[in-house]
Amino acid sequence: MIPEIGHFALILALCVAVVQGILPIYGAAVGNPGLMAIAKPAARGQFLLVLIAFCCLGYAFAEKDFSVLYVAATSNSQLPLHYRLAAIWGAHEGSLLLWTFILTLWMFAVTLFSAHLPEATRSRILGVMGLVSMGFLLFMLTVSNPFERLIPAAPDGRDLNPLLQDPGMVIHPPMLYMGYVGWEAISMRPGPVGLGHGPRSPGVF
Repeated sequence: MIPEIGHFALILALCVAVVQGILPIYGAAVGNPGLMAIAKPAARGQFLLVLIAFCCLGYAFAEKDFSVLYVAATSNSQLPLHYRLAAIWGAHEGSLLLWTFILTLWMFAVTLFSAHLPEATRSRILGVMGLVSMGFLLFMLTVSNPFERLIPAAPDGRDLNPLLQDPGMVIHPPMLYMGYVGWEAISMRPGPVGLGHGPRSPGVF
């Protein structure tokens, strides 16, 4: 049941990402304040939904739910809890989810710390970030689903890659992703957002 909740949360997050990626950008283009105002609640809602999905996958690892294919493929019942949780990003599916989660975390940060930006600029920034997350979510749900069920359930998992069974690997990937995604999501967004819209506003990098 918990994995299905996580899967459904990703589906809802994709729907929110579509809205976030289209309406605020269109609203900024035509000067519609109502459409631009959608950007902040959509970004916050998407963050919440991806957080729920991430926690559901973490729960599946913590509870050794080997009926989830990804859990069975990247952990086993003998792994300590911290390595089972680190196995969330131990392979492709979980790494994509971690990347998307951190992207939505940066979106949430933009909604909190962008009060100095013009509404149109903030809408375009969050809209472009919504389009990026839409791509990740669509890829996850169609090609690399971390919540895919294994029927019948495996009696035990395979194991986490031995190279990842190190205390440093518990914290290294999230810290690395925070930097990578932060650079891509925050530092690079004002460039494409500002193209074709005249001089940049003060404070926009």
